[in-house]
Amino acid sequence: MKITKANGKSEYALIENLKKRAGQTDEKIVDIVSSIIDGVKKNGDEAVREYTVRFDGTVPHKFVIEKEELNAYLNQVDDKFKIALINAKNNIKDYHLHQLERSWITTRGVGIIMGQQVRGLEKVGIYVPGGTAAYPSSVLMNAIPAKIAGCGEIIMVTPPGKDGKPNPNIMAAAAIAGVSRVFMVGGAQAIAALAYGTEKIPKVDKIVGPGNIYVATAKKLLYGIVDIDMVAGPSEILIVADKTAEPAFLAADLMSQAEHDPLASSILLTTDDGIAKRTLHEIDKQIKTLERQEIIRQSLDNYGEIIVCENLEQAFRFANELSPEHCQLCVAEPLKYVGRVYNAGSVFLGHWAPEPLGDYYAGPNHVLPTSGTARFFSPLGVESFTKKSSYIYYTSSDLRNAKDDIIALAETEGLTAHANSIKVRFEK
Repeated sequence: MKITKANGKSEYALIENLKKRAGQTDEKIVDIVSSIIDGVKKNGDEAVREYTVRFDGTVPHKFVIEKEELNAYLNQVDDKFKIALINAKNNIKDYHLHQLERSWITTRGVGIIMGQQVRGLEKVGIYVPGGTAAYPSSVLMNAIPAKIAGCGEIIMVTPPGKDGKPNPNIMAAAAIAGVSRVFMVGGAQAIAALAYGTEKIPKVDKIVGPGNIYVATAKKLLYGIVDIDMVAGPSEILIVADKTAEPAFLAADLMSQAEHDPLASSILLTTDDGIAKRTLHEIDKQIKTLERQEIIRQSLDNYGEIIVCENLEQAFRFANELSPEHCQLCVAEPLKYVGRVYNAGSVFLGHWAPEPLGDYYAGPNHVLPTSGTARFFSPLGVESFTKKSSYIYYTSSDLRNAKDDIIALAETEGLTAHANSIKVRFEK
C-alpha cells in the first residue's frame, strides 16, 4: 500500500484504476448465465434442480422452509448471536420506520381531488449467498425495509450447504426479520426462478441482495422482467482524516473493508504526513493477527492507497469525485463537514463510528451504491420496496374550465384523438 502526495493529478490516476474493476462482464459468463435463465424459463423446477446439483453438488433435504418452521432455527444458534440479531433488528427497524412514506390527498377548489397512493410491492425476493459469504446481517438489511414497506410476501432464496441443509444462522436471521418462505436454491438459477416463477417458486416484483458474478449478471440481464436493487461492484471505503485521527483505528478500518474481496478498495485521505506513515506501520502490525490477511494484502496492494492532501478542501474534492460506498470522517469536528460530502452511500462521523457499526448494528442500511454510483443512486430503503400511483378526480364544470388549455396542448402535439377525448364531452 503506497503513500501518494496529492498534486491534483497523481491521485486521480487511482480513480481510473478503480473504474477498471467495474468493467464489462466477461462474455463467457454472460453466455453461461443466459443459458441458465433460458433453461429455467423453459423447464421451471426441473431446470432449477438440475442446476442446483450441477453447481452446488447436492439436492437440498428440504426445498422450501415455511415461515412457521423458521423459528425452530432460533434454538440452533448461539444465544449471544441471537441476542445480537434481535438488537440489530430493533435498530434497523427504528431507523427505517422514519423512511416510510404516506399516501396523501389534496384538493383544488370545490370539485378537484388529486392524490398519491403508496403501496408495498406484492412479492419481493431476497438473495442470500451461502458458503463463506453467508451474511445474516444482509438478511436483516434486505428484509426489514420490505416488511416496513408493507410487502405482501418476502421470499428468500439461498443455496443449500454441502450437506444439503440450510445455514442455521441465515435461517435464524430470516425468522427474526420476518421472511415469509425460504427456498433452498442459489446462483443464477435462483434469480431466474424468482423473475419468471416456477411451479413451486413464486414470481416476484423485485429481487434484492448480494451475490457472486453469476448472480449479479443474472440480475442485470433480467432487469425489466423484474426490478432489482442495483448491480453491486466491489466494496469500498474512503477515510478523511486530520491530525486528531488515531492511526491504529485508521489501519483497522481500512483492513475491515479490504477483507471482503481482493477487488475491494480502501483509501485514506489525510492532511498529516505523520498520520500516513504511522497508519502504514499499524497495518503491518495488525494484519499478522487477521484470518483473511492474504485477501487484505491483495486488496491493499492493488486497490488501496494513502493520499496526503494539502488541506481538507482538497480531500473533499477528491472524495466527491470518487463517490465512495462508505465515507468515514475521522476529523476533530465531523458534524462541521458532513455537508461537504455530496457523493457517498453512507457517511460515518468521528473517531467512534467505524464502518462495521453501519454494516451490522446502527440502523442505516448497508446495501449501498458502489463504483461511483453514489453520484445518482441511494442506499436500499423502505422506498425501494414501494410503488406509487397518482389519482385525479374532476367535476364536469372543472373539466370545462380546463378544456381549452388541454385541447390546445394536445393539438399542438398533433394528438387529435387526445383533443377529441376532451371535445366530445362538451358537444351536446
